[in-house]
Amino acid sequence: MDEADRRLLRRCRVRLVGELQVAALWDALLNRELFTPDMIEDIQQAGSGSRRDQARQLILDLETRGSQALPLFISCLEDTGQDTLASLLRTSRQAAKQDPEAIRPLDLKPVVLGPASLKPEELRVAKQDPSQPSQGKLAPVVLGPEELWPAKLRPEVLRPEAPRPVDVGSGGFSEIRAQDRAKGNADLAYVLNADPCGHCLIINNVNFCHESGLNTRRGSNIDCERMQQRFHLLHFVVEVKCNLTAKQMVQALGELARRDHSALDCCVVVILSHGCQASHLQFPGAVYGMDGYPVSVEKIVNIFNGTGCPSLGGKPKLFFIQACGGEQKDQGFEVASTSLEDRTPDSDSEPDATPFQEGPVTVDQPDAVSSLPTPSDILVSYSTFPGFVSWRDTKSGSWYIETLDSIFEQWAHCEDLQTLLLRVANAVSVKGIYKQIPGCFNFLRKKLFFKT
Repeated sequence: MDEADRRLLRRCRVRLVGELQVAALWDALLNRELFTPDMIEDIQQAGSGSRRDQARQLILDLETRGSQALPLFISCLEDTGQDTLASLLRTSRQAAKQDPEAIRPLDLKPVVLGPASLKPEELRVAKQDPSQPSQGKLAPVVLGPEELWPAKLRPEVLRPEAPRPVDVGSGGFSEIRAQDRAKGNADLAYVLNADPCGHCLIINNVNFCHESGLNTRRGSNIDCERMQQRFHLLHFVVEVKCNLTAKQMVQALGELARRDHSALDCCVVVILSHGCQASHLQFPGAVYGMDGYPVSVEKIVNIFNGTGCPSLGGKPKLFFIQACGGEQKDQGFEVASTSLEDRTPDSDSEPDATPFQEGPVTVDQPDAVSSLPTPSDILVSYSTFPGFVSWRDTKSGSWYIETLDSIFEQWAHCEDLQTLLLRVANAVSVKGIYKQIPGCFNFLRKKLFFKT
C-alpha cells in the first residue's frame, strides 16, 4: 500500500469505524486472502468483541497488508453491501491519484459531553480540562476524531494497541507479539540500546596486485556503498578500508578489537574479497588480501575472542563474508516452481573464487589451534556454501550483498537476524542458472534485533 493510500485510510478512519459492518466482512476478507483466520481472530480479540473496536483494529491492520490491500478491501465492501463506504474510498482514492493534495483531513472538531446533571458553568470547566472528573464522579465523554482527542484519552493510553504486523506468516499476530516480547526481554534478546550501537568495519578489496593472479572485483564498490549506508541506518559507526594486504587486514581487525567497546552493544565486520577453501577447526574458508595472501576466516573471528577483545564479552559480534568458498559451481536440481526470470543467465556475473591449494600455505595454520576459547556471541554469515562459488554481478554487485541489503531494508525493523538471514538464503537460492546458497555459523546465545 503506497503512502497516498495510507493517508486516505487515516483520514477516512473516523467515518469508516463509525459505519463499518465488520461482521459481514470476515468471509469476504478470507476469500480474498487479505487476512488469514488467525489474523481475523486476533483482530476480534484485540477489539474486545466490540464492533467499533474491531473496525478500528481492522483499519489499522489494513495499512500494512501490501500494495493491493486497499483495492481488495474496497471490493470486499462492495461484496458485502457496504456500497457507501466503498464509493467513498474509491472516489477519494481516484482523486488522490490525480491530485495528492485532494485528500485533506475531515473538518471535524472534538465535542465534550458531560453528565446531564452538570450545570453550564461546570460543563465549561469540563471542556477546558476533559481529563478532570466532574463533581458527580462521572468523567466527560469526548466525541470526534481520535487524532484530536486529548492525549490522556487517546486509545493507546486507555488500552495498548495490538502490534501492527508487517508480514505475518503461519503464526499470525501471535508471532509478531512474540517478537515484540523478545525484543523487550534481555533474557531472550540482546540489548541494543546504545547510540551509536557499535562499530562496523568494511574491508573492500577490489584491485589485486598482478603477481596474485586475482582479477579486479568489478561491482564490489556497489556492495561496499550498500553496506556502508545500511549499517549507518542501523546506528553503527561505519569505517571503510579498501585494497588491504593480508597483513593490513589483520592489523585493521586487531585495531578494531583493541578499541574500548564498553559503552557499545555490538560489533560488525564486513569483508568483500576473493576467497578460497581452507583447512579449519571452527570456521571454514579464507579471504584474500590484495597481495594474494589469504587470511582464514577462523583467524579473523578469533581476533575478537574474549582474550583479544574483552570489552565485547557477552555482546554480539557479527561477520558478513562476501567471498567464494571454493571453485565448485552448483548447477542445482530442478524443481517445479523455478522461476524463468530467476533462471535467466547473466553474462555480467563472475565468481569471487580462486583455485583451492592443498597444504598449510593456504591459511595461517599456527593460529588455528585447538586451545582457542569456545566461540560465543558470534555469527559468521557466508555468501555461499563452503567449497562453492559466490556470484557477483559486475554492474549491480554480488547476489548476496544486494539481497542482504534489500532484506534488511524491508524487515530489519521487525525481525531478528536469524530470520533475516533465512530470507536472504531463500532469495539468493532462486537466482541464476548456476546456484548459490548463503549460510551461517551461529553461536549467538539470544535473538538479535537491530536498532532501527
